[in-house]
Amino acid sequence: MRGPHNLLRLIRTGATLERTGAMALIMEAFEAPPLVRATMRALAWPFQWLGDRGDPAMPPAVRALSALGPAYIKFGQILSTRPDLVGEGLADQLRVLQDKLPPFATDEAQRSVAAELGRPVGEIFDDFSPPVAAASIAQVHKARLRESGEAVAVKVLRPGIERAFRRDIDAFYFAARMVELLAPAARRLRPTDVIAHFEGVVMGELDLRLEASSASEFAVNTKSDEGFQLPKVHWHLSSRRVMTMGWADGLPLGDNAALDAAGHDRVALGARVLQLFLSHALRDGYFHADMHQGNLKVAANGDIIAYDFGIMGHIDEYTRRVYAEILYGFIKRDYRRVAEVHFEAGYVPADRDVDAFARALRAVGEPIFGMDASRISMGSLLSYLFEVTEKFGMETRTELILLQRTMVVVEGVARSLDPQINIWQVARPVVEDYIRQSMGPRAALRDLGRTALVLSRYGSRLPGLLEAALIRQAHPPVAVAARRWPARLIWSGAGAVVGGAVAIMALTLV
Repeated sequence: MRGPHNLLRLIRTGATLERTGAMALIMEAFEAPPLVRATMRALAWPFQWLGDRGDPAMPPAVRALSALGPAYIKFGQILSTRPDLVGEGLADQLRVLQDKLPPFATDEAQRSVAAELGRPVGEIFDDFSPPVAAASIAQVHKARLRESGEAVAVKVLRPGIERAFRRDIDAFYFAARMVELLAPAARRLRPTDVIAHFEGVVMGELDLRLEASSASEFAVNTKSDEGFQLPKVHWHLSSRRVMTMGWADGLPLGDNAALDAAGHDRVALGARVLQLFLSHALRDGYFHADMHQGNLKVAANGDIIAYDFGIMGHIDEYTRRVYAEILYGFIKRDYRRVAEVHFEAGYVPADRDVDAFARALRAVGEPIFGMDASRISMGSLLSYLFEVTEKFGMETRTELILLQRTMVVVEGVARSLDPQINIWQVARPVVEDYIRQSMGPRAALRDLGRTALVLSRYGSRLPGLLEAALIRQAHPPVAVAARRWPARLIWSGAGAVVGGAVAIMALTLV
């Protein structure tokens, strides 16, 4: 129901932020101008009685986001990885949202497991612990398989979670349409499309069979990655609302004190988590899109263990090449080439000035180089980049939303491990390797071979396809005559089509 009743939902959002004290805290963290702070609080204050009190034992921001629902919790999880944006204190508070939310009853979880798997919990597991982690969508219990004695993690969806997310998403759609109506300049950001993309991602999280499938595919892609582990999926003990995987033993990646005490190299871990993400995104086009500290552990041998595969990102090969060229251009400080790639990919309207865009990109990229990483204000950098995209009429690319969001999260995780990390230096070997593998002469020959293979699959059908096309498009007398054409003429036409295709491929290769 995406009607005006959602206006009340949005008013309650602002009222809850004001009532819990989170509004002032968030405005301060983002260094909002005084006029913006005063306006926001003035709008929310008269309605604060409509807001939710939340749990008084929680800090204000965590209290507000937890009370507002799972979609808002997702937003808080992203901010928890960015101490450079919101400050160390607020980031530490928000980290609770990753896996330490209030759980639901263990008895209720056991009933859900029994209903989904069709057997009593006691027949499947020797023991079934209270929740060891609770997030916005599901919670996890540690259990032991009766048959093998293996320790496993049993993930169970929260009761009523589907309805709660639907309510939030409906309110977001309403807000997006109001933004498009009242602020035409914001239409280039395509807020409705962004919410539709978010809806698709969330709906995928609410079916644990899809998560199990994602984990299985991800494991195949990354089986040769050094220093990286994934738990095994137990398919026979998984369903839509329950998923069973091997237990991941390790230290939380967000617990720096524990990592230091265990002798792990946090600088190496920070570099590895960033390089792993880039490798998966560029090499495979399939990456873990929720890589915050709550979904990552460090094994005793120093390997990074990833789990929770509810949000996975996919980008096609062409987009990967564009993304790699943009990254490589920034790394090489070739802003002209970065600008050209944006124009070639259609990210910037063709009527804009490529040289002016290159100069604007230089103003974004140059502060990163030759500067101590701790002195770089990501907030200021992102703010200026947003101004650049607005000036040059760039529209939001929904296919890149998940990639860009994950890049922000992963960079935040890497910085939490090594505040001095230089993301460009760490990314360089991964991007350069991808460039060599996918954009050189060998890659061009590989692409040509793939094209020829596709044509060969349709070779036997080309005569019939060509004849059908001619009959459909010709006038009735011609259509009748076409049916009487000798087969050798049809084969000659097919040969011309194939020959033309081969000529085009040869020109492309040159």
